[in-house]
Amino acid sequence: MLVKVGGGLLEVEGALPRACHAVALAARRHALVVLPGGGPFADAVRDFEREHGLTADTAHWMALLAMDQYALVLAERIERARLVASAAEISEALAAGAIPVLAPFRWMRAADVLPHSWNATGDSVAAFLAGALGAGALVLIKPVSGDLAALTDPYCALHLPLGLPSAVLGAQEVGRLDALITELTMRAAP
Repeated sequence: MLVKVGGGLLEVEGALPRACHAVALAARRHALVVLPGGGPFADAVRDFEREHGLTADTAHWMALLAMDQYALVLAERIERARLVASAAEISEALAAGAIPVLAPFRWMRAADVLPHSWNATGDSVAAFLAGALGAGALVLIKPVSGDLAALTDPYCALHLPLGLPSAVLGAQEVGRLDALITELTMRAAP
């Protein structure tokens, strides 16, 4: 199960602590990998690009590094979390009873599968990594809930494995994370 904790949660009063708590609770029953969004760290890249100019390649890689910065925040805020950067480190963390928080820059730099554009966001990274990890489902935690296609970038659907159960969970309903994971897991079962 891959759970992306969007950076937009930081704009909703109290949402980040609630989401981190919900992830820690859900991880007691489900094997989870947490992926960060970019949040204010990616916004800083956008601001720099607007003010000083960057090539699309440089902005892309800086935005992925922004996700690594938010990963550090999540690893600090989620109980039992461990910062990881590879599939092997994810396996080690899960085996040790820790919750892996994936800093995706190195993985995505090696794979280089997304367009170098602001049209491919952390949601596309989540969809790609859900497939690469063989995740049973994907949950995107965002400021608001709704239809996945309406709330994600245009490349997310292209990288989401066919038939992978997925959902968007809004900041106000993060307490339902465990139940949603159970529901998506049952949907994925043959």
